[in-house]
Amino acid sequence: MQSIMLKAKLHRAEVTHAVLDYEGSCAIDGEWLDLAGIREYEQIQIYNVDNGERFTTYAIRGEEGSRMISVNGAAAHKAKVGDRVIICAYAQFSDAELEGYQPRMLYMAPGNELSHTSNAIPVQLA
Repeated sequence: MQSIMLKAKLHRAEVTHAVLDYEGSCAIDGEWLDLAGIREYEQIQIYNVDNGERFTTYAIRGEEGSRMISVNGAAAHKAKVGDRVIICAYAQFSDAELEGYQPRMLYMAPGNELSHTSNAIPVQLA
């Protein structure tokens, strides 16, 4: 059996650019792509914390160290500069591959400073 699992997440990154007249995609700081294990041209889901929009696009490499999150093309209608977004990549895993499985998660502080990384989300308490 195959399970679709969270592969990587950038949590609460700030949109730095929204460029309508650019080929559709989302440019992400190349250092963050590498740290999260997201490949260039990989499908990503973007969840806009500020307006509730959820959409699919693909990742492209932004300048390393730029702290860039640029939502481009038609997706620029779904996020504006300053919006906080959660960017997720998913992958299919077999039961055998799930042994030792851990997602890569990057948590962002204001100004797109990398706060910390994690491989697990704490249990939500009631």
